[in-house]
Amino acid sequence: MFYSVEDLIKQSADYESVAELMIAVEIEMTGRSKEEILDLMERNLKVMEQSVEEGVAGVTSVTGLTGGDAKRMDDYLATADFLSGDLILRAVRNAIGVNEVNAKMGLVCATPTAGSAGVVPGVLMACREKLQLNRRQQLDFLFSAGAFGLVMANNASISGAEGGCQAEIGSASAMAAAALVLAKGGTAEQAGQAIAMTLKNMMGLICDPVAGLVEVPCVKRNALGSSQAFISADMALAGIQSVIPVDEVIETMYRVGRQMPSIFRETAEGGLAVSPTAQRLTREILEK
Repeated sequence: MFYSVEDLIKQSADYESVAELMIAVEIEMTGRSKEEILDLMERNLKVMEQSVEEGVAGVTSVTGLTGGDAKRMDDYLATADFLSGDLILRAVRNAIGVNEVNAKMGLVCATPTAGSAGVVPGVLMACREKLQLNRRQQLDFLFSAGAFGLVMANNASISGAEGGCQAEIGSASAMAAAALVLAKGGTAEQAGQAIAMTLKNMMGLICDPVAGLVEVPCVKRNALGSSQAFISADMALAGIQSVIPVDEVIETMYRVGRQMPSIFRETAEGGLAVSPTAQRLTREILEK
């Protein structure tokens, strides 16, 4: 078992990959066989694929607050007349789609939470063709993301109610960035750098859900989180390093979350949740 990113990096040297280290930890913690663990992750991957496909086809949430944006982005991609790169925009589309499915009470795989479930699968589904990832490599992507996510969960938080949206979208984006680095052939050390740069960029991000629902601004934050993952991964692969060590960044995220007023931690009492439009929408939803 590892308790910091530094531990993870050191221990991964004894394994074929970070993914194999994570599988070994799962075997130790759960008592399951390697085959059982791979089968469970395969199930997760299938749920991710289904949620991306459903969301991109077009869905609407129960409240009507969100929906259809993944389809709009898919249509926009088809024009080939966009400013950002195709790969990043496909990840954005996928991430929006997953969280629109979540908002309609559909089935998603929490990675690490339902509110941030779009980032990791959004990034994976976008990059797997470019990186020519076979099925096992796609599972390894998820195991790698999970390994770094485990450190963040244990040393900071993945809960918006505890640490703000930095803990949810920030952690999800960092997990995706680290997994991207490894999938591209980078080192575990570079993956740690990608995490540090991602979390630093999302430090202090509040959780302010309109009407207390995981829709606004959550869906679009997944989109931005997925794009951040690619930027952080490329920076790390370019050799750019964080001045502050990754474990210190994670500890700082925890401290910032603890210092964050409760109105910014999923209570719907601050931020966008108390804007005039949000208050009107909240009343309309409650009246239905």
